[in-house]
Amino acid sequence: MAFTPLHDRVLVRRIEGDEKTAGGLIIPDSAKEKPAEGEVIACGEGARKDSGELIPMAVKAGDKVLFGKWSGTEVLIDGEELLIMKESDIMGLLS
Repeated sequence: MAFTPLHDRVLVRRIEGDEKTAGGLIIPDSAKEKPAEGEVIACGEGARKDSGELIPMAVKAGDKVLFGKWSGTEVLIDGEELLIMKESDIMGLLS
């Protein structure tokens, strides 16, 4: 991929959820919510303190993360819809 996020930004690919409910009903595309979990594709080097010291990133490429419903900015890179967000928009890691 020819894109590298800067500073404390993270490039995330959404992970699609189930298309069926627990009861077996199929959810149509028009009723689906966008998933709030994804996989980190790329990370910047980290934020900087006022003193210039680097604060390393807590996530890395390949991590599965949970983020807010309205977090990030949707972008189209290499024909794929991805999200760019600040590391602070990520709520946690999924195992």
